[in-house]
Amino acid sequence: MKLTHLTTIAIIFVCTTIAWWLLGGVITQRTAQVGYQTGDDVSGRWGPQLIQKHPVARYTSSNGSSMVLQPAKSDVKVQLAYQPVKMGLLWHRTYGVKFEGAYTFTNTTAITQMLNVGFDLPAGKTLLDKVHFTLGEGATARHAVAAPQEGMISDSVQLAPGESLPIKVSYECRGMNFWAYTFSDTSRIRDFNLTLNTDFQDVNFPVSSPTDRRATDKGMELVWKYEDAISAPGISLEMPREINAGPVAAQISFYAPLSLLLFFVVILITAISRGVSLHPVNYFFMAAGFFAFPLLFSYMLDVVPVHLSFVIAAVTSLLLVCGYLRAAAGLFLFRVAVVAQTAYMVLFSYSFFFKGLTGLTLTLGGIVTLGVLMALTAKVDWSQKLGAVSPRLA
Repeated sequence: MKLTHLTTIAIIFVCTTIAWWLLGGVITQRTAQVGYQTGDDVSGRWGPQLIQKHPVARYTSSNGSSMVLQPAKSDVKVQLAYQPVKMGLLWHRTYGVKFEGAYTFTNTTAITQMLNVGFDLPAGKTLLDKVHFTLGEGATARHAVAAPQEGMISDSVQLAPGESLPIKVSYECRGMNFWAYTFSDTSRIRDFNLTLNTDFQDVNFPVSSPTDRRATDKGMELVWKYEDAISAPGISLEMPREINAGPVAAQISFYAPLSLLLFFVVILITAISRGVSLHPVNYFFMAAGFFAFPLLFSYMLDVVPVHLSFVIAAVTSLLLVCGYLRAAAGLFLFRVAVVAQTAYMVLFSYSFFFKGLTGLTLTLGGIVTLGVLMALTAKVDWSQKLGAVSPRLA
């Protein structure tokens, strides 16, 4: 094969790569714009990232300073219902939460104290429903009816030395991305128990893992238990990751040159070893057929589900490239092209739907390709083939 032909094929590859990268940039910008426009809209209508703070009580000491009192016992129950919302090319990880907290405060001082119990509600534009805040229990229970001040429900009660005050708090609201429970003062957390039930099993803990977990019929039951912990970490749970079509399409476009490079290598070596003459124009049409895959996939996403878009785009590209090679180079090269394009374009691109598999897929594909080509061409006299096979320019 003449050097000028290899140079022309290289130029075709470089130009196709630039076109793919431009397409990837357009998809990325389009996705970011849609995400920016819809993210605030979803957050405003559904709810923000929810952070629930551990309650505290305050009292004034004999010297006039304000003292903070942690609950002597905490029993928290949380239910998360995952309800993702799709807008444009993006899924937003929204959910509903039911919160119930039972806390006990104990006057550990030697004198009667006036405790001011405060419970911080989740911050932001959060629609809170069925809010209940109760001090005491039984016939002496008192339900707070005052509206929250600066995002906090608070009430005061007088406790004798050693006397305990149970409080109960419950509400329902909606949020997005993650739910968290934090401790404002982690110096010492006693007798704390939080049970979180989900209707999904794809769980991720950015801060601390639960002390116990088990699968349920609908999802997971997760338990955080601190008997007497110092510097207890907060609790956080991310919602499941959704397949966002925009970022996947952009990644496929950015990494598509690797698929084309492997395909070109296979076709080039196979053609030379079999004595098949392919002109650089043939490689131009093959590159165009490859380019059709991410182009069609990215612009079908607005009207067709993501997996169906992928199948239609992949089949279209396979028909273009492999059908063209069948007509231009014969049955054997057609069979090679079907296997190579399915492996390098379809399977490699589909690996972007699975986190962490792309690099492994590319590595295995490259190694298998090298092994197959070495086995098929081990006895080929390359000096004879490269000298004998030279495509004629029209």
